[in-house]
Amino acid sequence: MENDEFRPIRNWNEDDRPREKLNQKGASALSDAELLAILIGSGTRQNSALDLARMVLHRAGNNLIELSKIPGYQLREIRGIGEARSIIITAALELGRRRQGADVEPRPLVKCSTDLYRHMDFRIAHLGHEEFWVASLNQSNRITGCRRISSGGITSTVADVRIMLRFALEMNATSIALFHNHPSGNLKPSDADIRLTKNVVQASTWMDIRVLDHIIIGESGYFSFSDEQLI
Repeated sequence: MENDEFRPIRNWNEDDRPREKLNQKGASALSDAELLAILIGSGTRQNSALDLARMVLHRAGNNLIELSKIPGYQLREIRGIGEARSIIITAALELGRRRQGADVEPRPLVKCSTDLYRHMDFRIAHLGHEEFWVASLNQSNRITGCRRISSGGITSTVADVRIMLRFALEMNATSIALFHNHPSGNLKPSDADIRLTKNVVQASTWMDIRVLDHIIIGESGYFSFSDEQLI
């Protein structure tokens, strides 16, 4: 007999697949019920997750503020909303409330290589293997995001230029900065480091994306391609 609590999503009707809709169109395209259905996760034999979400919202008069005031034991009165699901809903609403009161931290402003180094130092300086990272920056030279591109061995890692540029395009970056660490502590760039930097600069030019710098980080400090006029 099929478990009432876990009906596979692949068995839902097309209209009852909010996760796929979010993945394709973004969270803003979903209704309150669809977002709530994602939290609920799965339906019962009688009701889909979307049906359960509508029941929960109906209990709150279709008002999210009122929903946040409903204690968990009352949510559990809805058949199909057990303790685990009521806790998830309560936690998600509390996160939303806290987000409203949170201060928006300014994006780090980059004025020199030291600013880039300080942004990445704590992530990779201490590692015993090499990692390659890329930071995206907007037109105001503020960092909008960072992504690890690859992780390798003690002496090297392979970094794919296409992955770097895809990340930059996803972030709508006007410029990027490259980073990797040298576990040996030797900050001198290798021939491979220099070739890779040139390849990234050349490829970025076609997309009108500037490579600000390539920072090699070690426990004792850093090496800047830009400061040494290698970019």
